[in-house]
Amino acid sequence: MQTGYNNAPSLLYWWLDGYIDFNAGQADPVRDSLVSLQAWHRREELPAYATLLQRLQQDASQDVTPAQACNQLDQARSHLQRLGTQTAMSMAPLIPTLQPEQLRHLARQLEKHDQKWREEWLDGTPDELLQRRLKRTVDRYEDLYGRLSEAQRQYLRQRLTEVGYDARVVWAERLRRQRDLLRVLQEHRNGERPAHVEAELMAWVRRSFEPPDLTTRAYLKGLVEQGCQTLAGLHNGTSPEQRRRLASKLQGYESDLRALIASR
Repeated sequence: MQTGYNNAPSLLYWWLDGYIDFNAGQADPVRDSLVSLQAWHRREELPAYATLLQRLQQDASQDVTPAQACNQLDQARSHLQRLGTQTAMSMAPLIPTLQPEQLRHLARQLEKHDQKWREEWLDGTPDELLQRRLKRTVDRYEDLYGRLSEAQRQYLRQRLTEVGYDARVVWAERLRRQRDLLRVLQEHRNGERPAHVEAELMAWVRRSFEPPDLTTRAYLKGLVEQGCQTLAGLHNGTSPEQRRRLASKLQGYESDLRALIASR
């Protein structure tokens, strides 16, 4: 974690360049913006992450309710939205410099990643799709708790079946966000009012977290609530050893964050 975080500006530049293909005039300003973004994140966000992890360690040995799980998730979500907003502010000066070919390149890259997403989450029989979701879910929980028992795996399978996840809704929202982004970038390319461009990007971030369509918003909110129920149910059925492993894992994350805070 520490190595990756300390090299985050370079890694993020490489990732963004794959989508945009920066030109010579854009490269250094983007790198500078990413360095400033990391400094803000290290100063303003990492201490809050460490405090959240500390509280989670204290809760690891106890049973939790779905409401408690959702409360912790809401806190993490609020920090993620703060990061999205700050990133929009950092990247706003880039938008007026984007060239038509760069926007076409971005659209092609999005289509390429969409195809991979579709192959994994939409293509296949219902049972195949369920098995993929189950594998991803089991892997995520085993990273925290260690190996799950057969009963715990069956519980997760039952919960995934009961939730009634509809990948088509998630797919449609994914495409909407992308179209929205491309529209904002196109409309504000060569923009002459930086503050207006920044405001439009921040509005896009808000729409990404809160979809304009109320039906979609309600469906996604319901998925989160179902996920909180699943998490609480699984955690409350874990063994003392699994809970100790969870606390140790969280403590390791917190220690890494404290070290990163101290190295600023």
